[in-house]
Amino acid sequence: MNFKSAGTESFKELSQFSSLDEFNSHIEMWMVAHKREFSKGELAGFKRLVRFTAKYPGVCNAKIATVLKAIHEDYNGQGISRSTFKRMIQKAIKLGIFCVYETERKNGSQSSNLYIFNRFQQNEPPKVEKVNHPETSNLSETNQNNITTRNDAELDYTYTNDSVPKPFVNLVKSFFQDAKTIEEYWKMTSIAAYQSNREKEQETVLELSIDSFKQMIRKTKLFKVHNPIAYYYGVLTKKMDELYFEELYEFENDINSGGINELSQDHPNYSDLTLMRDLLF
Repeated sequence: MNFKSAGTESFKELSQFSSLDEFNSHIEMWMVAHKREFSKGELAGFKRLVRFTAKYPGVCNAKIATVLKAIHEDYNGQGISRSTFKRMIQKAIKLGIFCVYETERKNGSQSSNLYIFNRFQQNEPPKVEKVNHPETSNLSETNQNNITTRNDAELDYTYTNDSVPKPFVNLVKSFFQDAKTIEEYWKMTSIAAYQSNREKEQETVLELSIDSFKQMIRKTKLFKVHNPIAYYYGVLTKKMDELYFEELYEFENDINSGGINELSQDHPNYSDLTLMRDLLF
C-alpha cells in the first residue's frame, strides 16, 4: 500500500492512540517485552524514531537521513549507520511494533517511509478457528451458545497457570482477580529474572517480586500511574540491580579479608565475581 506524501499532519488520522501518554505507555510495554532483542545501536535508532512521533502519537514519516542526523547530534557525533537503522526497522516490523508504508510524491517518485506504531496487545485472546457444525436440534444450539458464553467469560485467579508461585498469586489476586493479568505480571518477573541471571533463584526472585508489586500498588494509591505493569517491571529490575551490586561489594570485602578462595560456578554472577577476584589478587 502506498500513500501520497503530504506531511505528517495528513496522516494523523492513522494514529491508534488518543494521547502521547497512552502512546508512551504502549512503547514501554513493547520495550519490556522485546528490548533485549535489539542491539544498542538499534535501540538508539528506535528511540529517536519514537521521538519523531511526538506531534501525532504513533505516526511518523521522517526520512531515514533526518533520523540518523538527529542521532548523530544527540550522541555528539557518535551516530549509527544506515544499515543498523534498517535492521532495527525489520526487527520492529517482525515483532509487530509498527508497520511501514511507502509514500510517493505527486510525480510518482518514492518519498520517505510512513511509520505507524501499533498498540501493545497485552491481553490479546487466542485465535480460534471457526468450525461450521450441522444444526441438529434446538438443544444443540442452546448448548453451543452456553459454551460460547463460557469461553468469553473472564477466568478468575483460580485458573492461573501452575508456573506462577502461589504466594505471588495470593498477593496479586487482592488487586487483580483475573488469571491473565496475574500471569502477565509474572511474565514480566520471569523476563527480569532472566536478564539478571537469576532465573534459578526462585526464592530470591519471589521475594523481590512481592516487594516490587507492593511498592507498585502503593505508588498507584498515591499518584496516577499510566502503566502499572511497566512501573512494576522497572521497580523489580532496579531491585535486582541493587542486589547485584550488594553481592559484588560483599564479595570484595570477603576477598580483602581472605575469606574466599573458591567460588561456586552455580552462582548467578560467577563470571563477574571471578573477574573481580582475579583483578584484586
